[in-house]
Amino acid sequence: MQQRGRPIEALKLIGQALAVNARVPAAYANFGLVLAVLERHEEAVAAYERAIALKPDYAESFNGRGNALRALERRDEALDSYAQALALKPEFPEALNNRGNALLELGRPEDALQSYAQALACRPGYADALVNRGKCLIALKRGDEALASFDRALALAPAHAAALKERGHLLRDRWQPAEALASYDLSLAANAQDAEAHAGRALALRDLKRFNEAVAACDRALALKPDYADAVIARGNVFFAMRDFSAALSEYDRAIAMRPDFAQAHGNRANALMELNRIAEALADYDRALALTPYASAFVNRGVALRYLNRPGEALDSLERALALDPDMPEAHWNKALACLSLGDFARGWEGFEWRWRGGTELKPRDFAQPQWRGEDLAGKTILLHAEQGFGDTIQMLRYLPMVKAKARKILLEIPQNLRPLVGEPGDGITMIGRNDVPPPFDLHCPLMSLPLAFRTTLATVPNAVPYLRAPADRIAKWRALLPRNGRRRVGLVWAGRPDHKNDHNRSLTLSMIAPLLAVPGIDFVSLQREYRDADLAALGGFPVTRIDRALADFADTAAAVEQCDLVIAVDTAVAHLAGALGKPVWILLAQVQDWRWLLDREDSPWYPSARLFRQPAIGDWDSVIERVKTALAGFAT
Repeated sequence: MQQRGRPIEALKLIGQALAVNARVPAAYANFGLVLAVLERHEEAVAAYERAIALKPDYAESFNGRGNALRALERRDEALDSYAQALALKPEFPEALNNRGNALLELGRPEDALQSYAQALACRPGYADALVNRGKCLIALKRGDEALASFDRALALAPAHAAALKERGHLLRDRWQPAEALASYDLSLAANAQDAEAHAGRALALRDLKRFNEAVAACDRALALKPDYADAVIARGNVFFAMRDFSAALSEYDRAIAMRPDFAQAHGNRANALMELNRIAEALADYDRALALTPYASAFVNRGVALRYLNRPGEALDSLERALALDPDMPEAHWNKALACLSLGDFARGWEGFEWRWRGGTELKPRDFAQPQWRGEDLAGKTILLHAEQGFGDTIQMLRYLPMVKAKARKILLEIPQNLRPLVGEPGDGITMIGRNDVPPPFDLHCPLMSLPLAFRTTLATVPNAVPYLRAPADRIAKWRALLPRNGRRRVGLVWAGRPDHKNDHNRSLTLSMIAPLLAVPGIDFVSLQREYRDADLAALGGFPVTRIDRALADFADTAAAVEQCDLVIAVDTAVAHLAGALGKPVWILLAQVQDWRWLLDREDSPWYPSARLFRQPAIGDWDSVIERVKTALAGFAT
């Protein structure tokens, strides 16, 4: 009956049999098995112990008792029970497999792996042991072997629901969401009642940006298991990916209400608070999470919070604690690098910055056979320099081009098309190529953001001779005609960046927020924005700002327009970098949650000699920044 999915009826029939004859060990063992299915684990332990009392050499009951003890999280007692089973029956693959599970849960993956190997030596076609071995290999960070173990299980049992589910988890963690989704779907075809598989499927759908389906998958998991806090967390994670951080926070609160000691719920709640700029509250939640379960990602995120609170020394300590738990964690190395760079510790910072390719960010390394250049001799060699991140990053790092040119025989330069005119005419040892072009032969390559590492750049050796980019002469002539001089100072403005930028909610302003600047007399204001938010577009007519976006074809046009300005005032966007690279006076308005490259507690920038930095004294305090800029601008106008 139990095998047919009718455990209550099975329990009743076994009870009736025991009422007739209470001295049948197998009946108590079956009783224990059914009670375990019903999650009545204390009663199951008692049933198995009755079986063992009647039959002291009953290895199967020792194994069953171990499983019930494991379910009660009494894992050391479970290990003892499995040991007794194996003393009676050394070649007992189920007990060896179950012992491995207990060892894995106790944080002993190497011992667990040995136990799974013994189970498989007894029964090479034991699919369950192969699945558990795969989970163990994941804990040991041996992902390729884990995937092979799941695939071996599926070769033996193609519809093995657990193997398909665990394979889905692994593929999702390896940023293969489409493959993960296919594996979850097959798992659910075999067992549609698995709430964990539905929750995992939700996260794969989230990664594929199929958000409505992801929420529905979470709801399906919760319909099957209403108290499943992990599914509530998954639901919060979907809302987080949708950037609905308030909704995510509500889900994390719901998970904590279900399980107050759920460390991950506190950690995820802190992540949502970070995005809502409630940094101090987030820090407190990270501390709660870590008090419950010290885990590496919470230490990493705590370090980020401390860095945003301008407590870089404590941030580094938190990141070091993450690395003590997980020495190869890319996010920990990456964020440690950012903290070091913010402090001006470029020696450690540039080395750590290379971890961006190993999972610390969403960047993927280029698949070149040639090695990356790290500063070795380039005499007689051709090097491919390639952009990797945003326009601002590319503009910032093009300063190294003359230095590379002095060392290499030839440079292949791969940068976005609309930045190329700023570098000058191709030739003289530089060949421009596109991202999708098949490049000519080359000896080495280097991402632009790795050039500071290759040149061992320190604060004292930042190459900052400006201008190192120039607007083409024909564009300058065009914009000189479009923006004729009238004797007044001209100031270019950029008050908002791309809405999809991760830090846009901190760095961007609205047009109405900079209205006090527009009231300063004696200045012609020119908007250098290429895109406008709807609210700003509606408000433009009410402010003395010349709009030129329709005539801006690319960065060469923007550069030529900047050349016609006496000053640029910008938030942290590519235009701020462009103005600095052109040597134009630029005032950069910085949120307290800011990029590493602006360092800490200074008004100048080693990267751009013509820059002046206006920093928020507290998160969200743009009013005081605008007031200081207004005072400085009044002086500039006279």
